[in-house]
Amino acid sequence: MKILQKVSALLLFFTLIYCKNENSTVEFSKLTQDYFNDKNKLYPLEATVNGQNEYNNQLQFEMTDGYRKKQVAFYKKYSQQLQTVNYESLSEEEKNSFDIMKWEIDRGNDLLKTSNNLLPIHQFWGTHLTMAQFAEGSSAQPFKTEKDYRDFLKRMELYTVWLDSAQVYMKKGITKGWVLPKALTQKLIPQFENFISTTTENNIFYTTIHKFPENFTQAQKQTLTKDYTKVIETKLVPQFHKMITFLKTEYLPASKTASGIGALPNGNKLYKVYIKQWTTTDLSPEEIHNLGLKEVARIKAEMEKVKQQVGYKGSIVDFFNDVRNNPKLKPFTKPEQVIANFEKIHATIKPNVDKLFSLQPKTPFRIKRTEAFREQTASAEYVQGAADGSRPGTFYVPIPDVKNYNFYGDEDLFLHEAIPGHHFQIALQQENKALPDFRKFNWFGAYGEGWALYTESLGKELGLYKDPYQYFGMLGNEMHRAIRLVVDTGIHYKGWTREQAIQYSLENEAEPQASIVAEIERYMAIPGQALSYKIGQLKILELRQKAEKQLGKKFDIKKFHQIVLESGVMPLALLEKKVNNWIEKEQ
Repeated sequence: MKILQKVSALLLFFTLIYCKNENSTVEFSKLTQDYFNDKNKLYPLEATVNGQNEYNNQLQFEMTDGYRKKQVAFYKKYSQQLQTVNYESLSEEEKNSFDIMKWEIDRGNDLLKTSNNLLPIHQFWGTHLTMAQFAEGSSAQPFKTEKDYRDFLKRMELYTVWLDSAQVYMKKGITKGWVLPKALTQKLIPQFENFISTTTENNIFYTTIHKFPENFTQAQKQTLTKDYTKVIETKLVPQFHKMITFLKTEYLPASKTASGIGALPNGNKLYKVYIKQWTTTDLSPEEIHNLGLKEVARIKAEMEKVKQQVGYKGSIVDFFNDVRNNPKLKPFTKPEQVIANFEKIHATIKPNVDKLFSLQPKTPFRIKRTEAFREQTASAEYVQGAADGSRPGTFYVPIPDVKNYNFYGDEDLFLHEAIPGHHFQIALQQENKALPDFRKFNWFGAYGEGWALYTESLGKELGLYKDPYQYFGMLGNEMHRAIRLVVDTGIHYKGWTREQAIQYSLENEAEPQASIVAEIERYMAIPGQALSYKIGQLKILELRQKAEKQLGKKFDIKKFHQIVLESGVMPLALLEKKVNNWIEKEQ
């Protein structure tokens, strides 16, 4: 009888423990979902990109004091809730979710201690460019129903107020010395000028009026046409004119001559915050700068080998100029030919992808030319598809001057931006039903860009780089990312000028000068972001080499790629922990 009583007591004890753990899991699952929902409310433009369409008529005013108070409350709420969670009762994937949430909250609080809201716009990305992309009608903002059109109409009306708010905080920035460099302000002005057309019908915000769904009635079309025309003519275009006048007459004269944020009040402190945010490491600007110098030297030695292979007799700098200007590397006369070449690259790698990846996405994929309104300043990029497959992942290719389009790096570029780079990583993350929603749509540059740069090294295994110039293109793009470590820290921490950074790039890579200028100005606009690529790539390469060495014949490249990809983006320290756990289990 006593034995039965003890057994019963033990059963009751383990049942209570099981129920407690199960209940903890349910509670944590709800916490992650609440976190995702509140993030969408806080960042409705990102919510639209992520396919959360209930926020399509909203807009964040990210520069305002009121908005920053909402951010403070958001971080405080979830910081307190995380403290109530029994961490040890969580599964490994839930522990990742916990650690990622905590990391995001800490970095968000770090940024709120700075005055970065006084710089609400720049030429590379942001609300004013996102709104124009949405308006074009083939991006994330849907235009399938009347409600969709009404949602964007409301968003446009809010955007007219946003433009006013941006000017208010830019004026505050002028008084406090928080202003953009002159070179960036000069690039902003034509962007806003391009949003003003000779007729309303030609305005980019009118574009979807030309693309009504076939099932719309004549009455719907007439009403929406009238409403869109009114907002564009009486609210939006006047605000664009007002912004242009402000930029030309007030902001440009006040813009600083220095190139980096180190010249701003407490700018060095802000730069260190950005470094931690973008690299997810504790590396110092000095450490990153020196790492960049070493990588530049290593890659340049590899470039010398290619120069010798093709029989070029001049210096490496002369070879860069030859590659930049070689007519044989500029064979296209029509933009369609550039797109067709990327389609050819895609077809080449398809048979070999299965050899390296057992885990592949279902989300469809397409290649598209970058829209005209942003093509002059845009880089090639990947824009994620919808999680439900209704919108494909898109590889955007800017072709502002097809006759001068040099394709020597296009094989490498496709691997990075498309397959198996960003498309594989982002689509797999969104499709993973085991991840909470906030992680399906999350982003860490060091992991995401690090992965994409890592995939460039897979070119020969995927059937590419048979042409030495295409292999040189891979080295060139890797050099491009190594140079970033030097020039980003140079500009923002060491006081380099825009011109110094441009000259350093010209001396160490084969990109055309116009592209180099655009890139340097990109680094000036978004400090620290460009560091993420090389830092992440080096960590993934380090982890692969460690796994190959410790596992020997047991090493499986498909399994390694699965381990790296399956849980989506995360800070590099968490990725390293995940890979190390896998190595231990496989040994």
